[in-house]
Amino acid sequence: MRYFSTCLLWIACTIAASADGLRALPEATRPADRRLGELRNLNSYFPFQPVEDPDAWPKRRAEIQRRILLSQGLWPMPSKPDLNAVIHGRVERDNYVVDRVYFESIPGHFVTGSLYRPKGKSGPFPAILSPHGHWSDGRFYDAGEAQIRADLASGAERFAVGGRFPIQARAVQLARMGCLVFVYDMTGNADSIQIGHRPDKAAHLDRATDWGFFSAQAELRLQNMMGLQTWNSIRAIDFLLELDETDPTRIGVTGASGGGTQSMILGAIDDRIAAAMPCVMVSTSMQGGCTCENAPYMRIDQGNVDIAAAIAPRPLGLTAADDWTVELETKGYPDLRQLYADLGHKDRLTAAFNLHFKHNYNHVNRAVMYAFFNRHFKLGFKEPILEQDYVPLSRSEATVWTDEHPAPRGDAIGDPHEVRILQLAAEDSRQQMDALIPSTNDQLEQYRRVVGGAWETILGRRLDQVQATSFHKVDAIKREGLSIAVGLLDHAGEQLPIVEVGDSGAKGTIVWIADKGKQGLWDGDRINPLVAKIARAGYRVVSVDLIGQGEFVSAGGSLDAQRMWYQRGGEQAWHRFAGYTYGYNHPLFVQRVHDVLSVIRHASSTGNQRVHLVGIGGHAGAIAAAARSQAGGGVGRTFIDTKGFRFASLQRQDDPMFVPGAVKYLDVDGLLSLCVPGTLDVVSPELPIVARVQRASEASKEVRWHQTGNELLSAIEEWGVR
Repeated sequence: MRYFSTCLLWIACTIAASADGLRALPEATRPADRRLGELRNLNSYFPFQPVEDPDAWPKRRAEIQRRILLSQGLWPMPSKPDLNAVIHGRVERDNYVVDRVYFESIPGHFVTGSLYRPKGKSGPFPAILSPHGHWSDGRFYDAGEAQIRADLASGAERFAVGGRFPIQARAVQLARMGCLVFVYDMTGNADSIQIGHRPDKAAHLDRATDWGFFSAQAELRLQNMMGLQTWNSIRAIDFLLELDETDPTRIGVTGASGGGTQSMILGAIDDRIAAAMPCVMVSTSMQGGCTCENAPYMRIDQGNVDIAAAIAPRPLGLTAADDWTVELETKGYPDLRQLYADLGHKDRLTAAFNLHFKHNYNHVNRAVMYAFFNRHFKLGFKEPILEQDYVPLSRSEATVWTDEHPAPRGDAIGDPHEVRILQLAAEDSRQQMDALIPSTNDQLEQYRRVVGGAWETILGRRLDQVQATSFHKVDAIKREGLSIAVGLLDHAGEQLPIVEVGDSGAKGTIVWIADKGKQGLWDGDRINPLVAKIARAGYRVVSVDLIGQGEFVSAGGSLDAQRMWYQRGGEQAWHRFAGYTYGYNHPLFVQRVHDVLSVIRHASSTGNQRVHLVGIGGHAGAIAAAARSQAGGGVGRTFIDTKGFRFASLQRQDDPMFVPGAVKYLDVDGLLSLCVPGTLDVVSPELPIVARVQRASEASKEVRWHQTGNELLSAIEEWGVR
């Protein structure tokens, strides 16, 4: 029966192929491509991606770091202007003091917080950052009388005061243990009043100039709320290191929930963190639901367990609860335990699985944290370390804004402030990119490390990473004296309809990428005359329906938008954040680049002939340029005509060509520059970035500029077509 069904399918496919010379599948049948399934999202499953042996860990760790930094607009690291820190309004307690602090992480943008110090002792002290997470009012959090009664009854808390003000409690205890502790406000909480944490509206700032967060232009430059929060955390380390009493070898970070996200991120990307304890956040399940916990590309091929692991072999502490971390002990933690054992430091991993408590950073788990830092920072206390009661700060004692130090107002808050700091970030990035563009050969390495490394992460696949492909021929016909094969190309769950024109391809294979997919080989009912001429000259021409083209869409239509995943129906601006899609799924453009690389791999596996690449069209030209940038020596000559397309012109985040970060990393010009050295024919006036890289590469004859796409014929004739 299975054989009979297969025959029917083959007959149907043959009829379809004979009808128009192109279809590999029956009408209304889409390719069996895994990418057509449900989009991944923050609630998907994220198992740890293990390495084969400990020697491979540094490379894997570097990949995780770069992906995090890039996702948040921090690759390369932005400029660091003076913090202009202000410390004032000291509050005295029995054996610790608390200072009010604010400093500028970006000129005019303030990070606010409370600095706890040991009283009557001299440093250097260990210093611990304490991001608070998503508790109401953040640093000012008060759990209330009803909650503390329940927590005391359940054993979650030891003292009423500590339980009502748990964020203060951990800072007090660590200060009593001899640590500096900086409890700082996450964006839009407590004294951080300049930008809201989860804005209800953002569409009015989604514009070509003077844009805000959640806009197309911001995403094209990887400007996002998570990046701002992480940048504030990095600058908080800078602030601590400006204090004479800070021991730079003992800087730690701990927080829970959203504060746990910041703790694991900071431990992963900043080697100045000597130990990190992210609580009730690290899991293979829900990855963090807020815009301050999501950014494009961050969780593609990795999840929170991988991110937390990136601190290894430095000390890492974790807690789990009856929340999304409930399975950590069996999913994720065993991988971390194995990693630390393989690295020879199994004693540097700590975990507590108090699953009888809901989402928390209660005294039971805080006690685990005190022991963690006591052990790794050699504080010398006998364990268990239990909190003692204390007098909490009132709101008037905790706020940094006073009559002598007034809060920002006017243009320093709201939309004007948001627009201004993004303009500053965009200009700083532009200057950094300009400085990277090489003028001499010895500057090429850094350019390729930063710009090339960025595009490598964005595109997510090099030609040498493409697994073996398999080609299933559906039909073979003759048209205009030329052999035409129609079939399906399979690669790792991805399936592409392709057409091959020409016989042996004795002179090589030309991969032909067009905006209409493989239909681009046709001119009405006939083979494109240029394609026919190339094939008769001894080349094989291969074209493909990239995902979202041709047989991927119904009735020969075109794709107007990428699929997006929104939070809870997308009724508010932050629910519709594009990072919820692009943080977990490759943009359509990137998936299409993967398809081109699969076709190149297929073309190169059928013989020793050279593979060349042609990309013609506003979309196809840019896609081909991106594929060529990741193909290395696997492609000979390349002809690119982008019809003037630039990513900067895009206005919608669901546009089929939308690629977060594309403008930051020099747009199509940057992609083409990464194809150098290589034999390129480009339809465009000379592009300055490509020209500079070309001269620096001492490959002045490898790039030729053409005025129109009509010059494709003459260019290809010089490849050997006569």
